[in-house]
Amino acid sequence: MRGTNNNNLEQRPYLQQQYACQRVTHTDMFALTALPPGVDKAEWLASNTVSFFKHINLFSSALSEFCTPSTCPTACGPGNMVYVWTDDHGRKLKCSAPLYFDYAMSYIQDLLTDEAVFPTKAGSVFPTGFIFLVQKVFLLLFRTLAHIYWSHYRETLALGLHPHLNTLFIHFTLFSRQHALLEPEETEPLRDLIIALGQQG
Repeated sequence: MRGTNNNNLEQRPYLQQQYACQRVTHTDMFALTALPPGVDKAEWLASNTVSFFKHINLFSSALSEFCTPSTCPTACGPGNMVYVWTDDHGRKLKCSAPLYFDYAMSYIQDLLTDEAVFPTKAGSVFPTGFIFLVQKVFLLLFRTLAHIYWSHYRETLALGLHPHLNTLFIHFTLFSRQHALLEPEETEPLRDLIIALGQQG
């Protein structure tokens, strides 16, 4: 589905080199995303999922005053892709961006605090199908980042947060690629950004 670019930006400023090259750190992200020797993969996925959720939710909250039902009547991503929320009964709900991402963050929060899904006690076993739940979380988090880049990059620049956003996005996409958490068609809307950031080293 198509929507509107809430900032009416004719170009994609996040692809411009003077912005794409900015980071808060030049740490080797591949080293940060690789499964450390001796660490259980489910544990590694769980701890990083929690961390990414906290960082992306915090970043989204920092821009919440700019993301309102009037400025963002739909949850748009690059190319004016519209994200539609599917409720527990399988019904598709077209809603404003703040409502969509409130649904998304609440859904993720509920998962992360469910001991049956994300166990925190030593010796606990992760549920069958855990990887599929992690993949769903990563898809929702990717859409959150996509909306920020597409609809709120101007505000991100004004607040001087673009180096933080780039660093977070690089870490997130590398981790998801290394552990096969997102399908190529899901990341396609920001493929140009992934390439631009990769070319920046």
